[in-house]
Amino acid sequence: MSAVPVMRKFGLNYCHLLRFRAQNHHALRRKPDPSYRLLSSQTVAPGEEDLSHERTNQKYDMLYPGHISTTTFQKALLAFGSGIACMVNPARDDMICALGETTGSVALRYMHRKMMADPEGRQILEDKPVINTDTVDVDYLGTLPEGTFGKEYWHFLNKHNFNPDARRPVNFVDDPDLVYVMLRYRQCHDLTHTLLGMPPNMLGEVAVKWFEAIQTGLPMCVTAALFGPLRLGPKHRQKYRSIYLQWAIRSALKSRFLLNVYFEKHWETDMTQLRDQLNLEPAPVPLVRSGKNTKTK
Repeated sequence: MSAVPVMRKFGLNYCHLLRFRAQNHHALRRKPDPSYRLLSSQTVAPGEEDLSHERTNQKYDMLYPGHISTTTFQKALLAFGSGIACMVNPARDDMICALGETTGSVALRYMHRKMMADPEGRQILEDKPVINTDTVDVDYLGTLPEGTFGKEYWHFLNKHNFNPDARRPVNFVDDPDLVYVMLRYRQCHDLTHTLLGMPPNMLGEVAVKWFEAIQTGLPMCVTAALFGPLRLGPKHRQKYRSIYLQWAIRSALKSRFLLNVYFEKHWETDMTQLRDQLNLEPAPVPLVRSGKNTKTK
């Protein structure tokens, strides 16, 4: 019996909602219509809440907008099913998000403590900035001088046809204090790619997941770091073992905790200078995107 029927059997019909969202994965990666955005846990696409109620028996509660209440047993089943789905198809960002949220409570508390212990991290928790096209002028970033952090982020978004609005809202985290921590981690993922100089192909994602796993302790990141290399082809597997694994671990241990960085205040900062401030070691050998986010050669 597969994971999804098992979850249905025990009343996890909200998995229909996750599967529905997955059907729109490619649409989310394109520049969205302004009327349809998944911006944050505070913003829901028009009609999405009604559609979720229509497709599922699981109702949102009032803990925070978009929260889906689940028992510990339901979370375990959802984590099991989403974990299998992630290994079968790493492009299922709905399953990746579900896995991260249902298994990340201990790590999120750790991340929250680290942010509270740092002045800049504490300021981020107080301000709760979100990264989307309502708060970040992407066109302005494109006008910045070459070599600045904002311009490099702009290049990353345009080269890979990404958009900040594509990051999903948080649904399964039950502690309101931790909802923003998960959202901030999720919205800063592309910024981590930019700082590390890693493209969003399979090898680049595995390297970034090692970095994030060490910095955050999120089980989802640990799982991706451990099992992601199984999908690498021979050439990238050799590069991973000889170069990128050691570098990702070393860089994560040496650098500042990235969730304590108020990235929105550094768009105009020179990339080399910002990396020096963060004690962040960029990729020793930059990768060229393979064009696929699955198995690489």
